[in-house]
Amino acid sequence: MNPKRCAACKYLRRRCPKDCIFSPYFPPSDPDKFACIHRIYGAGNVSKMLQQLPVQTRAEAVESLSFEAKCRVEDPVYGCVGIISLLQTQIQKTQTLLARTQAQIAVAQAKHSQTQISEFM
Repeated sequence: MNPKRCAACKYLRRRCPKDCIFSPYFPPSDPDKFACIHRIYGAGNVSKMLQQLPVQTRAEAVESLSFEAKCRVEDPVYGCVGIISLLQTQIQKTQTLLARTQAQIAVAQAKHSQTQISEFM
């Protein structure tokens, strides 16, 4: 095996050409990254997506595909939408708790102010 092959070409058991679209984004040290993306999207589809993107945005697209593929493997039904929904629920609960705490602080401050006013009279 050629140690210079990218993880995608190793996984697909093919030679890695010098102009391989996968090699900048799938180093041989991280084979699981491509395996997960390939399982969800397929190598051909990923190749087409990367070719349609400007070079400067490809790395970010690969990271996004990787995250989404890992989420889909972990939760085949909801994928990353499940995580987003969970986070939105946590935000709503935290906002409710914050509003409740701010109301309690306002009530405590009002009582404290009334106590100080009544002590002076």
